[in-house]
Formats: sequence, structure tokens, C-alpha cells
Amino acid sequence: MELTLGMYHSFGNDYLVYDCLKNDYELKPEDIRNICNRQFGAGSDGILVGPVQIFGKTGVKIYNPDGSEAAISGNGLCIFAKYLKDAGYVLKKEFVLQTQSREVSVRYHNEEGKEMTISMGKLYCGQTSPSAKTEENEYVPVEFGGKQYEGTCVWMGNLHCIIPMEEISKEAVCEIGAGLEKSERFPDGINTQIIRIVDKNNIYTEVYERGAGYTLASGSSCCAAAGVAYQLGLTDPCVYVHMPGGTLTVRVDEEMNACMTGSAECIGRITLSDEFLRKYQIMAEED
Repeated sequence: MELTLGMYHSFGNDYLVYDCLKNDYELKPEDIRNICNRQFGAGSDGILVGPVQIFGKTGVKIYNPDGSEAAISGNGLCIFAKYLKDAGYVLKKEFVLQTQSREVSVRYHNEEGKEMTISMGKLYCGQTSPSAKTEENEYVPVEFGGKQYEGTCVWMGNLHCIIPMEEISKEAVCEIGAGLEKSERFPDGINTQIIRIVDKNNIYTEVYERGAGYTLASGSSCCAAAGVAYQLGLTDPCVYVHMPGGTLTVRVDEEMNACMTGSAECIGRITLSDEFLRKYQIMAEED
């Protein structure tokens, strides 16, 4: 009885990679919660499962540490692209990868697959879905520290709320994000980013992710933040988005298509012990 996962990170956003071509067992939500637990498990911001077939294309399933499935993750895609290169599954410089919500294209910058540009697709700023009409723009009033702020919804395969503020902090995004995630207005949850505009080419952000909580980095969040800042006329099309875990480069075109340039690193591999598997009944024979 053995279960082995790859360990990777992208700007401090760490994921475990579960290769379902090398492992027959199908992870359950409770398995993911136990494995991702930082105190009693291996610890991670989530698990990437693949390569799998999604809509007839090579894809990846992305799971949050609470066991829920995420529609897309920019850093998760960087990590999985790096894993595909490491495992020898992808030999080309460019390829297409499918997620549950949209198709993205990946272009490696080097042979190691450590750096890449990913075309993340269209940003629907001011909308909670691609089908929402322009006149139904979704704005979110929030309060923090006795001050009122206005957030902008962005749909890009998953839903974000971008809130420009003069000062940003972990405390602020955790308080605001936890409240929005539980809001009846967003039954499927929402990712929250508070941003501080430095100049036309630099943004600072703090991120609270649905199903994961506070995180050092988020690629899709950076794309959403860059899109809103550009739409509001606060930045140029190409910006550096500074996160606690590092800096991501995002470019948004006139049609609000976003591409991000990021990186991923392999930390190593971990084999879960029989003791751990037995304790949490992972890979136990079903009745």
C-alpha cells in the first residue's frame, strides 16, 4: 500500500501533484482534507490531479485544501505544467491544457519548464458570469476599519472580488474575504483580493481564496486584479503584480484577455506512510 505525490510551489503557493496515471486510487474529499492538513498531514494549499481527460482534452483537476474542487488556479496551472515537463508527458514548447472551467495555452520559456507564460482567457470584469449583461455590472460594497470600499466582481472561470484600497494587509483581506465567502450573494463562494496601485505598472495585492483562506500567491487573482485596474484606467496593459510570495507579470489586451508569466519549482516527492493511510482510511478496501 503506497501513495506518492509530487511537491511543488509557485511563489509560495504550494500544491501536491497526484499523478492518476501512476496511481489507481481515486482521492476522496476527506482524503484531500487530511493530506493537505498542515498540522497532521503533508500540508499544502491543495492537490492537483492529472493528467485526466476533461471534455476530451488533456486536463487537470484542482482541489482546495478543504476538499472542494476549484475551477481554475493560475499558480496551480504553472505547477502542473512544470510537472508535465518533469514527468516527460509534454515535450513541445507549447501545449493546451483543459480545466473544469476553461482551456488555457502554456508556453515554456526554458527546457526545464520552470518558467512559462499561460494565456488565461477572457476576464469578465463587473460580471459574475460570462452571460451577465454589461448593464448588470456586479459591484460589492464592503467595510473595513470604519471605511467603505467598493469591490468589482470578475469572472474568469472562477469568481473574484477586487477591492482597491490605500493600505492593504493580511488582516484586512482575511476579514473581508471570510465575510464575502460566506455571503448569501455568492452561494458558490468568491475569491477576494485587496489591491494597492503604486503606479501604472505596479500593483500590490493580498489574497483570500475560496476554500483555502489566506494565501501567499494566486495567479488567477493577479489576472483579475490587473484586469480591473486596467479597466478603471489605473494601470497600463502590462503590470507587475506583487504578492507576499513574489511578483507575477500580467498582460491584458483590449478585449480583456489575460496572460500571465510565472514560474514553478519542484520541492521533491513524498510517500505517505502506511500508518498515515491506515489512520485516515485512505486506500482502504471499500465494502
